[in-house]
Amino acid sequence: MLLRGRCWLLLCGLSALCARVSLAELAPPTVNISLDEDPGVRWKPLSLYFDPAYLRNASAQVIDSTVPKWVHQAVKPVVLALEKYIPQPYAGEIRGLAEHVGGSLADVIILNFAYEVTAFCTSIITQDQNGNVYHGRNLDYPHPVLRNLTINVNFVKNGKVAYTGTSFAGYVGLWTGQSPNKFTVSGDQRGSEHWWNWWKNWVSAFMFGRSPVGWLVRETLENAEDFLDAVLRLSKVPIITGVYYIVGGVRAGEGLVITRDRTGPADLWPLEPINGAWYRVETNYDHWKPPPKRDYRRKVANKALNVTGQDHINMDTLYQVLSLYPVCNGITVYTTTMSAAVPDKYNTLVRPQGCLP
Repeated sequence: MLLRGRCWLLLCGLSALCARVSLAELAPPTVNISLDEDPGVRWKPLSLYFDPAYLRNASAQVIDSTVPKWVHQAVKPVVLALEKYIPQPYAGEIRGLAEHVGGSLADVIILNFAYEVTAFCTSIITQDQNGNVYHGRNLDYPHPVLRNLTINVNFVKNGKVAYTGTSFAGYVGLWTGQSPNKFTVSGDQRGSEHWWNWWKNWVSAFMFGRSPVGWLVRETLENAEDFLDAVLRLSKVPIITGVYYIVGGVRAGEGLVITRDRTGPADLWPLEPINGAWYRVETNYDHWKPPPKRDYRRKVANKALNVTGQDHINMDTLYQVLSLYPVCNGITVYTTTMSAAVPDKYNTLVRPQGCLP
């Protein structure tokens, strides 16, 4: 305990940018989704945790502040021929969500694609001196209401948890997840992609049949056999927009940042602990380029990790790094720490007020 306290003092001593961590941080509700159920009824358990009217109103806030008005018109043909444009099980799950929430099918479709364009995040993959891999992420969205919609989801198959993730009520994809004893994955928006690229995402999804980035995370968690299989899937499957996929495994050296274009990998950035590179920090910019001067999350996280040291990195100290301002900031919705080798340690905390300087 004393050691942890010293590490925290060291981190806070880096500068006056130490976060005021809210004492009101809360674990989100955990929803069990059975993959053995028909897709149309899988998400019915949401009604145990959320009032449908509240979900509709909250979703409308996200849509109105994120999605251009023309998209509402463009989605109409998709609604009329949902199964033609959206693959299963997502088409069935989206229909089921519309029924359970009582909203329009068009709004549920739009909501799912709204989450594909505004994920400003920080992900960190680390390895301690014993070869244990730890993975942490902050997910930032400019929608305060999402703090009330954050959920942990256990996807259950044949009576066992097949994979776990953190998501938002009404979204069928995942930006954060863990396949127990296999790998962990998080996604960060790539800074070269912007909201005004909506039309490119729309064409990529419905004309070329490419996967939304969060759906590919979920498919990978469900189907990949191990770290290497996950890396291959996340690198090669065509997606609707650029993204960073950060992947951690269960063995020493199994850590990688994948910089994605729509059609394939632009760069692979692995852990190299034998050469001293025992961590990688990815925000929303290509790691080989300097980030904008106004965004110094990478600099603060790198400095904090160097102060912490490889001999002191663990789930707790990684959480402390993720709690430093501006790594954690005013639009941070939640923080997750995870390690696939110890799946029961998967932990998400909602940041009710973000983090303040």
